[in-house]
Amino acid sequence: MSDHDYEEVVSPNIYYDRNFDVEAVKILPGEYFVTGRDMVLVTVLGSCVAACIRDKVTGIGGMNHFMLPDNKNDGGSPVGLAGRYGTYAMELMINQMLKSGARRSNLEAKVFGGGNVLRGFTVANVGQRNSEFVVDYLLAEKIELKAQDLLDIYPRKVYYFPATGRTLVKKLRSVHNDTIVQREQQYISRIRSSEIQGDVELF
Repeated sequence: MSDHDYEEVVSPNIYYDRNFDVEAVKILPGEYFVTGRDMVLVTVLGSCVAACIRDKVTGIGGMNHFMLPDNKNDGGSPVGLAGRYGTYAMELMINQMLKSGARRSNLEAKVFGGGNVLRGFTVANVGQRNSEFVVDYLLAEKIELKAQDLLDIYPRKVYYFPATGRTLVKKLRSVHNDTIVQREQQYISRIRSSEIQGDVELF
């Protein structure tokens, strides 16, 4: 297997998408996936955000799915724990892309999510914080932002084809089950417990 074919599997949910006639990967909260092959990366977002980043020359690209922890001790500082966690989530994927043969100067991004869908989190405005973070991060890292669909009140399903940069977004205006909310709340609990236990070493 050549370097160009190398994949980072931090999402084991690989399946075949009959609609697009291509291999697909479903990315859950806290996961990311990087590939140099022609495939589709899929996620469903509530308050979380997904950054879809690709090397526009080689087609190597990836998608992540993350949320800033609602750490109350960092005073909202962008260099506090929440900002460092978000930066870590972005750098993990970007560094894997660079290892796979992408060049930082060729990177372009599309970002999605940050909907206000978690009941009881309206005061903390989780979706807005996530949205502002990802846009600010790309600006600071000088990664071109090609498209964005952020905020609003709806969950979104995102299909991303890193080889071409094509993206399809479907707003889920009538979600009849609470799967998205439950997944994100479980993810929040995981973030909180790892902070307490010190399992996550950011730098």
